[in-house]
Amino acid sequence: MPSSNKHDDDPENGPENGPGASGTLEIPVAEAAQIHAAGSETRFIDVRETWERETAVIARTEQLTEALVEELISGAEREIEIIFTCHHGIRSLQAAAFFAERGFTNVRSMTGGIQAWSEQIDPSIPTY
Repeated sequence: MPSSNKHDDDPENGPENGPGASGTLEIPVAEAAQIHAAGSETRFIDVRETWERETAVIARTEQLTEALVEELISGAEREIEIIFTCHHGIRSLQAAAFFAERGFTNVRSMTGGIQAWSEQIDPSIPTY
C-alpha cells in the first residue's frame, strides 16, 4: 500500500507518468461533490491519517485502514464505485492505482483532495 508519509501528499512529489497521469483515474472535485450530494452507493474512502481526519473531514467518508483494504480486496465486487480522497490528491491517486491494478474497474481519485473540496465546495471544512 502507498506510504502515508505526509510529504507524499505534496503536489510536487506526485507521480508524473505513473498510473492516472492521463487523468483516467481522476475525478474533478465538483463531479465528486455531485455524486456525494446525490447520496449514491459510491464509497468515499479517505486515505489520510487519523490526525488529518481529526483536523478536517468530509462527511460520509470512510478512513482507509489495513482491515478495509483486506475487506475490499478479499470480498468486494471489483465493479463497485470508489472515490478516494486525501489532502491534495496525490495519495488518493496512488490508492486508486493500487486498487485498479488489483482488478477494480470503477475507482477514482478526487483531484485536489480535501484542500480543493474546502476551497470549491464547502469552505466550512478547515484547510491545513
